[in-house]
Amino acid sequence: MALDINTAKQQFTDYLASKKRARATIVAYRKDVDQMLSFIRHGGMETITGISKDHLEAFLKNLKSDNYTPKSISRKINSIKTFFRYLKGETLIAQNPAEKLEHPKFESKPPRILSKMEYRALRDACRGDVRMYAIVELFLQTGVRIGELAGLTVDDVKNTDLCIKAQEGHDERTVPLNKAAIDAVTQYLKVRKDNGKSNALFITKTGNQLLIRNIRTAIDRYFRIAGIEGAKVNDLRHTFIAHHLMAGTSVQALSKLVGHKRASTTEKYMELVKGIKTDNVKLGEL
Repeated sequence: MALDINTAKQQFTDYLASKKRARATIVAYRKDVDQMLSFIRHGGMETITGISKDHLEAFLKNLKSDNYTPKSISRKINSIKTFFRYLKGETLIAQNPAEKLEHPKFESKPPRILSKMEYRALRDACRGDVRMYAIVELFLQTGVRIGELAGLTVDDVKNTDLCIKAQEGHDERTVPLNKAAIDAVTQYLKVRKDNGKSNALFITKTGNQLLIRNIRTAIDRYFRIAGIEGAKVNDLRHTFIAHHLMAGTSVQALSKLVGHKRASTTEKYMELVKGIKTDNVKLGEL
């Protein structure tokens, strides 16, 4: 009996979850695979075993005609390759139609590092919003990932340390808080209204956990207010890493601090920070 498309999608999703892939990764892979399979099903194909490289090439051609960027298409190819590689590995298909798909060429932009003037402008822009000011300070002073920040609870703030629980393939770690971060979080906790709905550190006005998309939207808004162009939330983490390297923090120590699985990931920033002036920024005092 041929494997139907819906069953294949669900098995793939379950496989990703069993491998403890990040929730955002699972959602992205599922969305890309859904898009590809919907296109193919529109052409009358209802089984996975009937999908050929020609079907996939037609899908990619359609993406290009719909003005998807080469980078977006490449990401979708990664999802598709992972999907069919899983099916082949589980002997659910005899041949892998995605094996020889080629990625389009595109220029990968380096991480954006905020200058001293820029991160000061961002601080000034959100200073009147105690919650957002605390969020920005934690990003700048600890280099946490947006998913880690969204998952923080009130109990994770322990005096001068921030405890980040293990999640989505990343180990638990403790990050020291400097005075700027402590002051910002302390001021926020004074006005945080707890109605018992959530123990999350950052909550909405109604007491619900502040979600990743809420944080991203708010930060983007303050980037615009501060006049900072071409920056995204993750660039606050990049800025933390870059400035620590420029201040002399060892790659090994910084790798543990930001939760990189391999020191080589941190080392990639070394080339990026060459030639950037430190403006006499002290360690941990962005």
